[in-house]
Amino acid sequence: MASTPAKKSKKEKKRRRKSDEEGEEEAKTLTLDGLKTLAHELLSSLAHVNNLPRLLSFLSPSSPLEFALESLISVQSFFVPLLPEIPAASSSSSSRSKLEEEDPKTVFGLWLKQRFDEFINALIRLAVSPHSSEALRDVALDAIMDFVKLGKGGRFQSAIYHRFLQSIIHAASSVDPLVDLLVSKYFKYTDVRYFTYTSMDKIARNFETTKLSHSGKRDSNNSDIPESSGEEIAIHNMYYVLSHLPSLELDKEANYEMWCEFGISSKKGKERVCSKISSTDGKATNINGDFSSTSHVTKKLKSKFTKAWLSFLKLPLPLDVYKEVLATLHQNVIPSMANPAILSDFLTRSYDIGGVVSVMALSGLFILMTQHGLEYPKFYEKLYALLTPSVFMAKHRAVFFQLLDMCLKSTYISASLAAAFAKKLSRLALSVPPSGELIIIAVIHNLLRRHPSLNFLVHWDGEEANADASVKGDQPNENERVSDAAPLMHNKEQGVDLFNSEATDPVKSKAMRSSLWEIDTLRHHYSPAVSRFVASLENDLTVRAKTTEVAVADFSSGSYATVFRDEIRRRIKQVPLAFYRATPTSLFSESDFPGWTFVDQNADKNESKIQENGALNTVESENRELSKRRRVETC
Repeated sequence: MASTPAKKSKKEKKRRRKSDEEGEEEAKTLTLDGLKTLAHELLSSLAHVNNLPRLLSFLSPSSPLEFALESLISVQSFFVPLLPEIPAASSSSSSRSKLEEEDPKTVFGLWLKQRFDEFINALIRLAVSPHSSEALRDVALDAIMDFVKLGKGGRFQSAIYHRFLQSIIHAASSVDPLVDLLVSKYFKYTDVRYFTYTSMDKIARNFETTKLSHSGKRDSNNSDIPESSGEEIAIHNMYYVLSHLPSLELDKEANYEMWCEFGISSKKGKERVCSKISSTDGKATNINGDFSSTSHVTKKLKSKFTKAWLSFLKLPLPLDVYKEVLATLHQNVIPSMANPAILSDFLTRSYDIGGVVSVMALSGLFILMTQHGLEYPKFYEKLYALLTPSVFMAKHRAVFFQLLDMCLKSTYISASLAAAFAKKLSRLALSVPPSGELIIIAVIHNLLRRHPSLNFLVHWDGEEANADASVKGDQPNENERVSDAAPLMHNKEQGVDLFNSEATDPVKSKAMRSSLWEIDTLRHHYSPAVSRFVASLENDLTVRAKTTEVAVADFSSGSYATVFRDEIRRRIKQVPLAFYRATPTSLFSESDFPGWTFVDQNADKNESKIQENGALNTVESENRELSKRRRVETC
């Protein structure tokens, strides 16, 4: 019994291949006028119903475009008036067992049902196939959606639509053009979006079963596509569909436009709950446009939206899809969910992974914590662990540092926790590019302004700062000796920094026993923007009336290019000169390095030699003058 679906699939593929071959062969012998004659005979009388299989054989991506379009339009025109006579799937299955006992009308209905299913499968194949032309894909999509609209007497034919979406998801090639066509023409209708969410939920929940069945098909057909590649393509297609669905209209006065007459209702005459319904002639009519019905539609849409996304997020997402989901979850998914708190498991798992994934999960997690009451006991420990040099090069660093500043904005966080973040950022300033140092200075500036008790980290005042540090929360924990707090100033005088940069718990990092000496080194930074900006920390930030917070967003997306561009655009009053006012006597001046002298020991020796040589030259010149005088006197 377990092999029955596989056998049916093999038979279906063989029959389809044979039909395509017959269609190609017949297309070589049959002219377009002959095809039109067959279509005209079929539409004129049921006596020519045997022309239907011949027309269906031309519905293939490999058929000539004119033949495929003519066959498609003719067969569609044949089936539309016969839709009420086509039995449902359940009745057809029960009738097959009693086929011999039924009258010819029932037999014809069953045969018609089989041909209709073949037609729908051919339309789906034409729409999904990458070998179909744009015109043929467009006409096939319109035909599918017309049968979705007319198949159940005005109610949405979800069975056909589900088969169509399932073929899109499990397509072996890119279906982006087809999905874009759906977005532009049909996703604007509320009932289409509603049943799209429903089908996405079913497909995602049955993904493992579908994956096993598809892997069996690949093995039986010796396909070259690996199983993991097929999984990733299906998940990519599923995400592409979900991410391109229009956002939900959450306003109470929203006008919902429906594709089918009865909208999202499953029973005729019940729940005409849309305030704007699209009629068959393309004009909109208002029915029951009260707020209660609109809110009912909104509630059902949000419920299906939530189920579809939850089922999708349980799948083994590829890394690129995982990152895209995390990057857009807080904007496109959380606001439209019925209960966003149910995403806490997914976001906390992502936040615990570390690295770039944790950075991208922070946005959604922050919204759940601040707006939906999520409690995360070790949130600040995880946030503290994300402060590494690599985060300053991450693609989403701008959002991360803005959220970091917002997470540290509360005045209720302890002074030791705020000091740990300030000190960790200060230490990172020694190893990040200038754009990162500007971000660090901005965040530390805001921390010092929000927490005046941290001012001693910048202006250390001897024993008073030591006492403040012990009072303000950096007491020795149970794992430390009490005597460790005593030699604080002694160690500081010896140049020992007690800050533990390897600590995972920020409270135990001993940041209150340290100082922001790393920030002081930035005063002599080679980048003028950094050296100028760090001077803002020299002001008294405890006076909140005279200072303002720095907008981290102004620096969070910077880079080497932006720092250089801003610097060359800046107007300066004193232009650096290209010459010296006085000839330099040495490369460095003594003021550059206090306590050091730059005297050449060989200079004195050379000077003495020069003096000796000068004296010898003077004696020789005097002797020459004296000899000249003697010669003149003798003469």
